Amino acid sequence: MKIIDDLYQYDLRMLLWCSRTQHAALHCRLAKSISRTGDGYLQLCLPLLILVLDQQQGDEFFSYAALAFALQMPLYWILKNCLQRQRPPEAIPTFESIIIAHDKFSFPSGHSAAAFLLANLTFIFYGSIAWPLFVWATLVAMSRVALGVHYPTDIIAGALLGSATAFVICY
Repeated sequence: MKIIDDLYQYDLRMLLWCSRTQHAALHCRLAKSISRTGDGYLQLCLPLLILVLDQQQGDEFFSYAALAFALQMPLYWILKNCLQRQRPPEAIPTFESIIIAHDKFSFPSGHSAAAFLLANLTFIFYGSIAWPLFVWATLVAMSRVALGVHYPTDIIAGALLGSATAFVICY
């Protein structure tokens, strides 16, 4: 299919452009640090913190977060293992990622899905106070491309999956 081939070529060009400066020491450290913040700790700690601090909506926020992640994680796993898109280092013979990913396939990005789920859920409950979480989620997603473990469409799909899950659960 020409559309799929064109999309893949664009995705490949964007990956290579984003990771072009991957060997600059500061860039590597920054991308690794940002990526680590998306490993799941904030997705657990923020709902727990809100549960403790917000007497009015904390219980509801925590319940919705637990339900949303309980839905998003299996959807992510099913998509990733059914579609089986190879990660950039496996698909591009001359490409090396900065880190080794924890699983084999790249589409969709789990870091992006979880980060955008948390940002959207917080926005639904607390409004504009959540904007820093959207900045954080975007940086987490972009760091995954910069580290060479995802293509740009992987992080877009992850962001859409996480966002859609938050809205489906809450509305």
